[in-house]
Amino acid sequence: MTGEPVCEVVITAADAEWLAGFTRRLVEDRLAACGHQITPIRSIYRWEGTVHDEAEARVTLHTRASLVPDIVARADAEHEYDVPCVLALPITDGNPAYLEWIVRETA
Repeated sequence: MTGEPVCEVVITAADAEWLAGFTRRLVEDRLAACGHQITPIRSIYRWEGTVHDEAEARVTLHTRASLVPDIVARADAEHEYDVPCVLALPITDGNPAYLEWIVRETA
């Protein structure tokens, strides 16, 4: 493991192209080393008293744990949802060279 904690950040959105563009901006701004997008996913959730069953897109970002607040702030500012899904999951181990790459690319 690197000295800097890294994590995986999950973000969902209704518009796959918007999510791809958002991911690209995060990578360009070095807030994430990369993003892996899956489209479509099926999301079933309760919102404002109604259960929804809808297609969405999902991206997983690889980044430094210290950058998560910046990613959350960007999602809050740019995402179409009132409450965007942004979840940070710890990475406890992995290929040391890949983990070091994440840290280098988000420097």
